[in-house]
Amino acid sequence: MIRLATRQELQHMEKDPVRPHISKEWRTRSGREVYVLERDGEVAACICVAYMDEVPTSEKDMKWVGMKCAVFYTVWSYKPGAGREIVNGVVERIKSQRPWVKRFVTLSPLTEMARKFHIKNGAKELQVNETSQNFEYDMTLEDWETALVKAKGFLKVK
Repeated sequence: MIRLATRQELQHMEKDPVRPHISKEWRTRSGREVYVLERDGEVAACICVAYMDEVPTSEKDMKWVGMKCAVFYTVWSYKPGAGREIVNGVVERIKSQRPWVKRFVTLSPLTEMARKFHIKNGAKELQVNETSQNFEYDMTLEDWETALVKAKGFLKVK
């Protein structure tokens, strides 16, 4: 089950491997949300979302709140497959609850691990910045198109 994190579950923010320095208060103020994926009564994954009008290239860009883009600025999991499940589930939830959000992008660290994770999950590399990289999940694709993107990535076909 994917849901907004409870106050007690916000303790997991201290375990954020990407951005542990961002406070719980900042993550939960207006225009920000923290979701958890619960499996068997335990938190299996966490994702933090900032709503913006532009794609950020750094954490400093995330000080402005908007409505057009859902920015996944950190995601981590405690169980295999949970990272992918929470990203896809949160996209679906936002699409149904906030139809004005038109883009689903990341603010990811400049690591190969982040790149592989998002590409494997069907995202497209949007841009590489000085201290980050952005990927975009195209949620307008049909199921067969998403499968094709994933297959091309798996087979390393351009």
